[in-house]
Amino acid sequence: MRAIRVETSAATILLTEAPEPKVRDRQTGEIAKDAVSGEALMTIGVVYIEDGESSLIKVTVPEGGVAEGLALGAPVALPGLVARPWESVFNGQQRHGIAFRAAAVTPAAFPAAMGATA
Repeated sequence: MRAIRVETSAATILLTEAPEPKVRDRQTGEIAKDAVSGEALMTIGVVYIEDGESSLIKVTVPEGGVAEGLALGAPVALPGLVARPWESVFNGQQRHGIAFRAAAVTPAAFPAAMGATA
């Protein structure tokens, strides 16, 4: 399935859940790994705010792309953010959604207020 690049320059992204290992198999506790590099994968929770609307999303990031100094509630940047539609059958039920993945998660600054005067 094709990955769709997500343009984040006009968005405010706030960290809502600290990075934690992405579990591939809940029964065994196996940690998910990148298919190409073999690097362990992490998940984070963020609120994505753009044009007055917000969405809570989970984003997968390689362990090496998790920057130091991340704080809950603080703005973050998600370079290389892509969305990938998925679908599967689980227990006879058709399921679908969108998986988000970024190359990294780094601290960012709040955007300057629009129309602010000095």
